[in-house]
Parts: sequence; structure tokens; C-alpha cells
Amino acid sequence: MSTSPQPIWSESASQMSTTITFADFAEAFGFVTRVALLAQERQHHPDIAISWNKVTLALSSHDAGGTVTAKDRDLAVAIDALLVR
Repeated sequence: MSTSPQPIWSESASQMSTTITFADFAEAFGFVTRVALLAQERQHHPDIAISWNKVTLALSSHDAGGTVTAKDRDLAVAIDALLVR
């Protein structure tokens, strides 16, 4: 997997977000599949956008009024771990 350096998450009161660049669409889509399985396991689902080789993820806890919570930060750490070989 050829990715950009470890994601840098931007955080506001309402969400955490990051954009990760991959070598191509197949790598980006494979990563999104792994994120989807992880999110389903945790029952905490990010907003995901794919643009050819770029994946943008946004995390927010809708059940907490659309704020950033520990669930979001924990999921961000788990997503980051998917990028480590």
C-alpha cells in the first residue's frame, strides 16, 4: 500500500476529518472496505468520500448531538492502525 504519511486529523466541535492519498483507486477502495468492516464491528460509522486515489473520512457522534466524542477518537486511532504495515 502506498499512502501519504500517517493521517492528520482535523478536529472541530462537530467532527474529526482527514484525507488520505493512495497510489490508485484500487488501493483507496480496498482501504475503504477495511474501514467499513472496522466501523461495522464498532457500530460507529464515518462519512466516507472517495475521489479516485483520495479518501476523505469524517467522524462525528450523531447520538451525542453531532459532537466529537471518545468513540470518534478511538475510531480514528483504529483507522490509523489500518495504514501501518
